[in-house]
Amino acid sequence: MPFKRVARPIVLGIVGDSASGKSTIAEGIREILGPDKVGSICTDDYHKLDRRQRAEQGVTALNPVANHLDIARQHIGLLREGESILKPVYDHGKGVFSGWERVEPREYLIVEGLLGYSTRALCDCYDVKVYLEPKEDLRAIWKIQRDTQVRGYSKQRVQEILDRRKNDGEKFIQPQRKFADMVVSFYPPSGNNGETGSRLNVRHTLRPTLPHPDLSPVLDAGKNGFRLELARDIDGKPVDILDIHGDLADERAKAVENLLWNLIPEAQHLRENVGQFRDAENHAALSHPLALSELLITYHMVKAALGQHAV
Repeated sequence: MPFKRVARPIVLGIVGDSASGKSTIAEGIREILGPDKVGSICTDDYHKLDRRQRAEQGVTALNPVANHLDIARQHIGLLREGESILKPVYDHGKGVFSGWERVEPREYLIVEGLLGYSTRALCDCYDVKVYLEPKEDLRAIWKIQRDTQVRGYSKQRVQEILDRRKNDGEKFIQPQRKFADMVVSFYPPSGNNGETGSRLNVRHTLRPTLPHPDLSPVLDAGKNGFRLELARDIDGKPVDILDIHGDLADERAKAVENLLWNLIPEAQHLRENVGQFRDAENHAALSHPLALSELLITYHMVKAALGQHAV
């Protein structure tokens, strides 16, 4: 990639609870940057215990003690330094480890999973840190859809898992939110709580730990669907809040998309269709809020590659 200035891989972290949209976001960013230029790691592969062992010991996969976080940190560090790794592979369908996978360093590395920011050593691995925080009712619907369609679970079984993991989610997953540069929260529009797909709104909490793009040229007064305002986060610290509505008009979404691409002119050749996901019927669909979320994250990865805020 000719515009890249930083010799080592640029590392993106995507953390969130189960079925919060991590894989969807990661896949969209991979498509924008080019699949041949992006390596990926799922920290679920670093479980210390398989499903049977976790049940026997009374712990969930959300508990750090059930994971080899030190090895995950070591592997991310090796890839960041340009070294290849041999990592385990966890089979979610069967709940067992299914072998090993060799991962080669590429220009970008996406690390997604449950516990990516759970230690200071892990937090120090990333150039860009994203935390996904959909509304809890929405996440439950997504998990039921995914686990019944992809992993072969019954709806009752998925609900049991959600109930059992609730306390560990609050204890181990949610505290990682404070380490993110961006918190991305999908939520249903007012008056349509049943929406789970392309018409969802998204709220970005943008912390000053990264220099976020200037969006003022597309923040026209009196136009709906795209709003930026200064606010206080849950910890009282000042943040920018960017709201993107699911009913954002096509021409308006295109204007924002063009602005973001114009802010990274070195990467014009990376333009691709973004915002693709699988809906409740497992059909391909398009979401403007998802597309713009992927582009905003990609913007930061490209800027990091240019050395403008790499750590």
